[in-house]
Amino acid sequence: MDDFDPKSLPVDAALERILSAVQPETEFENVPVRAALNRVLHADVVSGINVPGGTNSAMDGYAVASADLPASGVRELEVIGTAWAGRPFPDRLGAGQAVRIMTGGILPAGADTVIIQELAQRSGDRIRIGSETRPGDNVRAAGEDIAIGARVLAAGTRLTPADIGLLASLGIGSVAVRRRIRVAFFSTGDELRSIGEPLGPGDVYDSNRYTLHGMLSRLGAEITDMGVVGDRRPELEAAFVKAAATADVVITSGGVSVGEADFVKEILEKTGQVEFWKVAMKPGRPLAFGRVGDAWFFGLPGNPVSVMVTFYQFVQPALRRLMGENTPAPHRFQVRCESRLKKRPGRVEFQRGVLAADASGRLVVRKTGAQGSGILSSMANANCFIILPMDSTGVEAGAVVEVEPFFGLV
Repeated sequence: MDDFDPKSLPVDAALERILSAVQPETEFENVPVRAALNRVLHADVVSGINVPGGTNSAMDGYAVASADLPASGVRELEVIGTAWAGRPFPDRLGAGQAVRIMTGGILPAGADTVIIQELAQRSGDRIRIGSETRPGDNVRAAGEDIAIGARVLAAGTRLTPADIGLLASLGIGSVAVRRRIRVAFFSTGDELRSIGEPLGPGDVYDSNRYTLHGMLSRLGAEITDMGVVGDRRPELEAAFVKAAATADVVITSGGVSVGEADFVKEILEKTGQVEFWKVAMKPGRPLAFGRVGDAWFFGLPGNPVSVMVTFYQFVQPALRRLMGENTPAPHRFQVRCESRLKKRPGRVEFQRGVLAADASGRLVVRKTGAQGSGILSSMANANCFIILPMDSTGVEAGAVVEVEPFFGLV
């Protein structure tokens, strides 16, 4: 009966309100390039050199002047030396001459074309060439990859292995990156037990701190796991104050659903300000966002799948913005769904699915099975969200649906 609530905030509006409130941190540090993987660039990187540094050969063969290329038939040229990668031929090429050249070798003065070795017949210090090669073939110009003064990486870029190699290719040994965002998190609930503790009647092991730890680690945050906090006012208030004293962001799981929200709100009113939402989504309808002291606050639902869905759809975009990252729109596209999906209108649903190629090689999606918000295996077995819009009443097998692959989520 709670599938539709006119007071619920649409998903897009909730995200917009969060992102409009959160502003990037400006502190940065210089780190060695090898330590910069997955960090966010503080400033543009501009090349101080040409890459490649000189005009060079793209193939093993012979460097010649294009004026010596025959328009038809065969021509014979004299080979006067060799250019190796890292050991250029020192002299100028004259008319009717060629230089043996290796891939990456700098073209000698007077040459502008490379004839690949398969198209040259060599006998002693002479080669015979035909008309297959055109002027400028098999040559890489200086600065063809990167020109001196060019911006190679923009501020806000999250550095990938390819970016690290690119920086190294420019001779850059250290780079300015935004400081890591500090995140403190804890779970609330007297029924929760940490791994290694015995379970009593009604107790459950807390999985939320482990999924949060994994998601925050992949984002590159500096994390503090504060454990499980019981449902007692003094203990919970002390946890909020302690977390906010050292963190940029405080995340809790549990304690914000109907029946608990007034208690949490009462505590938060003493330590900060918070706006409680019922977001028109499933799973993850109860969500709180605001501030605790000087830290941003996200109160996530208690169910394991709801924690992951709300983190990926709301918390992660906010953290990436705090980190100063240039974040593109979510990577979403449409495919045919092989499963029948049930849904009621009035909310956006994030069902868990598996993207795979069918027998014809086309991408299709199917659901992972039961979609309850407490079934964490539905996330472990999935590789995407199937996103059903607010007004959808479900889809039949064979219908086209929108998906968001997990590979787009850091």
